Amino acid sequence: MFVSSIHIKTTSNQDVDLPAEKIEAFQSQLRGELVLPGDEDYDEVRQLYNAMIDKRPAMTALCQDAADVMAAVAFARKNNLLVAVRGGGHNGPGLALVDDGLVIDLSAMKGIRVDPKKRTARVEPGALWRDVDHATHAFGLAAVSGIISTTGVSGLTLGGGHGYLSRKYGLTIDNLLEADVVLADGTLVTASADKNSELFWGIRGGGGNFGIVTSFLFQLHPVQTVYAGPMLWPMEKAEQILRWYRDFLPNAPEDLYGFFTLMTVPSGPPFPEHLHGRKVCGVVWSYTGPLDKAEEVFRPIREIGPPILDMVGPMPYPVLQSLHDAIYPPGNQWYWKGDFVKEINDEAVKRHVEYGRQLPTPQATMHLYPIDGAVHRVGKKDTAFSYRDVTWSEVIVGVDPDPANNERMIAWADAYWEALHPFAADAGGGYVNFMMEEGQKRVQATYQENHARLVEIKKQYDPDNFFHINQNIRPAG
Repeated sequence: MFVSSIHIKTTSNQDVDLPAEKIEAFQSQLRGELVLPGDEDYDEVRQLYNAMIDKRPAMTALCQDAADVMAAVAFARKNNLLVAVRGGGHNGPGLALVDDGLVIDLSAMKGIRVDPKKRTARVEPGALWRDVDHATHAFGLAAVSGIISTTGVSGLTLGGGHGYLSRKYGLTIDNLLEADVVLADGTLVTASADKNSELFWGIRGGGGNFGIVTSFLFQLHPVQTVYAGPMLWPMEKAEQILRWYRDFLPNAPEDLYGFFTLMTVPSGPPFPEHLHGRKVCGVVWSYTGPLDKAEEVFRPIREIGPPILDMVGPMPYPVLQSLHDAIYPPGNQWYWKGDFVKEINDEAVKRHVEYGRQLPTPQATMHLYPIDGAVHRVGKKDTAFSYRDVTWSEVIVGVDPDPANNERMIAWADAYWEALHPFAADAGGGYVNFMMEEGQKRVQATYQENHARLVEIKKQYDPDNFFHINQNIRPAG
């Protein structure tokens, strides 16, 4: 549509009018589309996975390639514009958008190239993990990612990345070999162990603070068919099962992964109708060892007490990755809180069960993700991700399609988190991908002793804090 000017905010939060000639010149530099308020697709483009977030950007650059990203950064820098960067996935706190600013949107950049001989995949930043799973599975390979296939590659990776393969192969960042990054000055560099090594250290857990990644190179692993799925018990047995789980899993072989959950059984297939709406506890398992050993591995698990549902069996890895997709589609209201946990003592078990019985909505849940095994074999200071000595990453999630339930589920999540936070790991930080906007103290606690080094890298690569619509690491410390 034709516009005479656009009202937009600067990095100093001042309102300015961009004249039509500047907007047209910017559009001419892009292969992708520049979306403005009033355009037919404006509302569609600004929708996020978390429908609780309702922001209205002044313009959105739908980038097609690294050249578009460079042009967008240069344009924003030249005009001193407020900028947010959007990948392709969830971004719970909504920091992928900014009111009245410029959004550099990478969601159309989905290219993936697998090298089966080197067992690597080069992935563009707008890809979702389901795209990666599809590309790698054809070669009997998999990347370390999360537990929902609609998660974006960029956000999960830059925050650290943990999921079904982490006990055996580490975090996603432990399998990142290099990245191409557009810096705040608009230039493109490669970051790896040998090139721009400080930048490479920083992006492995430090989020989008230092630039915009336009390409990731991942190490892949031979994973094709896993023995996996959910196993559920009545909520009445939650205390017993959680105590057993906390003792059993850390001593289990690294081929075996299982995250503990408190949840409500979804009202639909593949769950049997007689369980619909029932509050339960459970473990979602994934075993990557030899399939002929799986029954032996699971025998002691099945002997702890008969589950009311046992859906564990052989399945292709992409099927496991997508099990939760239908339960958590885009467009829900989301609110989450997280912590890192070293130990789950008896008092913590009781508090988990107390709040699990109070799940406020059918999709509200709590997960305890194991991050031991291979994760512990990387030093606390080897990457920006510093919590290398914890056992679990905990997330408490309020989810519902109806905004009318927001107040109730937020109050539940906050109270649950407050009740369990005294049992969190030292310093009180959390997984950066499980944080809402929780303030600078929380960000600093998340990086512990690595925060000072991240500040120095920020000073080097983004001294003006151009990239600050994020879990921000300020160049001033």
